[in-house]
Amino acid sequence: MSKPVVLITGASQGIGAAIARVFAAEVPGVRLGLVARNEKKLLEVALGCAQAGASAEVFPCDVTDEASVGAMATAVAQRLGAVDVLINNAGRFEGASLIEMSVEQFDRMIAANLRSLFLVTRALLPSMVKAGGGDIFNMSSIAALTAYPGGAGYAAAKAGVAALSRVLRAELRGHGVRVCCVFPGATWSPSWEGAGVAEERMMPAADVARAFLNIYRLSRSTVVEEIILRPQLGDV
Repeated sequence: MSKPVVLITGASQGIGAAIARVFAAEVPGVRLGLVARNEKKLLEVALGCAQAGASAEVFPCDVTDEASVGAMATAVAQRLGAVDVLINNAGRFEGASLIEMSVEQFDRMIAANLRSLFLVTRALLPSMVKAGGGDIFNMSSIAALTAYPGGAGYAAAKAGVAALSRVLRAELRGHGVRVCCVFPGATWSPSWEGAGVAEERMMPAADVARAFLNIYRLSRSTVVEEIILRPQLGDV
């Protein structure tokens, strides 16, 4: 695809920033749309992508808010045109057992990890369908597949991501839009700082990012429906 438009949510740090960097370095002519709430961090990522030779635009947005997402989608269409690759990476984690988790915490987990995906995809998908092609990557988690104490809200939200991805894939079959759901295990990012887990026990964000790029590069005859990535030393 010549000069594809790649939009990444949660692009200000961690896996999202790593995805932006690998696409910037290895996809000639790529035009990146970087989405997150923190504009300052987005600009830092955009600068790095520009130094790698890519065009990168920042779109500060609260992806849990319908009006904010609508405004972002309008701005993307005006500045970049139709999106070819949508990477729904935005999310957050708050640990608590079900009995200790407040309703507000649970709602934040659902909003950040699942509602955001619904809102952004609904806003950008019509142009993909109209164009007759595209790629959607949805970031789930190993938490959707492996139960662990303290993950009630997060695991429920990420399992919802997997289910919604399967529905999307069924609805989009025949429209040329591929849907891949990614289940990464522990991946090093700033959010792990102070958690007491050694960085070498986790996957580097660059490895996870490269999986996205390699799947994108497959011929249009093939779809990777789901992929599980785990640290070589096992789950943290």
